[in-house]
Amino acid sequence: MAQTRSLPRICIALGLPDVPTLLEHARREAEAGETFLEFRLDFLDRPCQGAEAIRGFLEQFPDLFLVATCRRHQNHGKFNGSIEEQLAVLDQAVRNGAQAVDIEIETAEAASDRLSSLRGRAQIVISYHNFEATPPMDTIINRVMRVQGDVYKVVTTARKPSDNLRVLSAAKSLPKSRLVVLAMGELGFPTRVLSPVFGGVYTYATPMQAEGTALGQVSARSLRHLYRVEKLRKTAKIYGVIADPVRHSISPAVHNRAFQSRRVDAVYLPLLVSPACLRDFFSMAGKLPLAGFSVTIPHKQKIIRYLDAVEPLARRIGAVNTVWRKAGKWRGTNTDVAGITGPLSRVLRLQNATVLIAGNGGAARGAACALTDAGAKISLVGRNQDRVRALSKVCGAEALSREQAVARHFDVVVHATPLGMFPHVNDCFFDGKIPAEIVFDLVYNPLETVLVRHAKEQGKTVIAGIEMFLEQAAQQFELWTGDTAPRTVMQKAAMEALEQHKAPSRSDK
Repeated sequence: MAQTRSLPRICIALGLPDVPTLLEHARREAEAGETFLEFRLDFLDRPCQGAEAIRGFLEQFPDLFLVATCRRHQNHGKFNGSIEEQLAVLDQAVRNGAQAVDIEIETAEAASDRLSSLRGRAQIVISYHNFEATPPMDTIINRVMRVQGDVYKVVTTARKPSDNLRVLSAAKSLPKSRLVVLAMGELGFPTRVLSPVFGGVYTYATPMQAEGTALGQVSARSLRHLYRVEKLRKTAKIYGVIADPVRHSISPAVHNRAFQSRRVDAVYLPLLVSPACLRDFFSMAGKLPLAGFSVTIPHKQKIIRYLDAVEPLARRIGAVNTVWRKAGKWRGTNTDVAGITGPLSRVLRLQNATVLIAGNGGAARGAACALTDAGAKISLVGRNQDRVRALSKVCGAEALSREQAVARHFDVVVHATPLGMFPHVNDCFFDGKIPAEIVFDLVYNPLETVLVRHAKEQGKTVIAGIEMFLEQAAQQFELWTGDTAPRTVMQKAAMEALEQHKAPSRSDK
């Protein structure tokens, strides 16, 4: 058996179509300081040439650890040759200096006797992939470990939040088995960050300026600098945001930077949770365990039924955006309240101010109750008139139709609908003149929505949604950590994240 060595926590998976492109990207990664690369030889038009090129590359970067993979198309790879030809390519890679080879379980089972020629010359990674679901993990692990290997890789596809827990628990329960465990897809993203924390040998990342080799992979830069994969301890606290969709959220950028600034051993993750999976999410959350999480669309109201205690104002609003765990109990509050009243109170006196709130969901309910408590006179308008009337009864507001609302004039308009955020960035609740002097758009991503742009054109005072976001996020940080929120750091992180989302290849809210 090859001598094992302590591997870095992040492996850059390189799947490129030709050898010059592969080497170009590999050099770029090595020069940037990466020390662990996977060459997907099956992606190449000429896999043998890729195996031959390993020698020259490792002579240039002798401290780099390289694993060669040549997965057959029958096993979701791109190599069209036989098992004998596959093993010949991997043997050539080892002869040219590859320190490890990744062999899928189907090949390993069919040619277990022929693997002996590789043993002792390179580490053997026995890998299992399931692109449809996450079957029982013990069955899979028992299967792969029947073949002699140095590392065992089990990669499944997450179909519900609790699949992440099952995958991570496998690494935790077998710490000495040198497991790599991951779940593919956006739902499985938490495993890519947490697997090394739970005992996984390493995780995978995409290269710079190239696509990854599996769904859900993110850049090594994000794993290293945003999620601090290499620095998280096993005692690190886990937080996150639950939403559907969640990819657009800038909360991970903001809270992870805040944790880093205050030297808190914690990580904050985007957690994709569909409405149908809310109950399943809680089955995972308590066992993971999550210390707390943010709640946004579409869960702010339905989350309440799963909580053990809800603060009175949040109960009256009927919406929770912040959850934390104390003494084994899930507790909820609504920091959106401070996010509404704080920015508005800096530009006008709320007592007796006339406010039109557009919306009838959780954000609108929070704004209505908060501003009513502050003494403002509230009117409500929305796309669902029945829900508008129901909300108006809760907070003692006036329910208006869209036609009635635009015919009036208010001190403030608070926009609390999803219109204007990704993917509907060209939508706007008000088609023409905005019926107020101050416009507060709760949509923060993109930073300048169509509504904000129209308000500026009409000479209105504008409060961007990012102000609410930062205020409520600071309140969350302080509740979770008991420390003062690094507001300047959080603001800078938010602006940088929003700027990154402007890139054409990225989606935004």
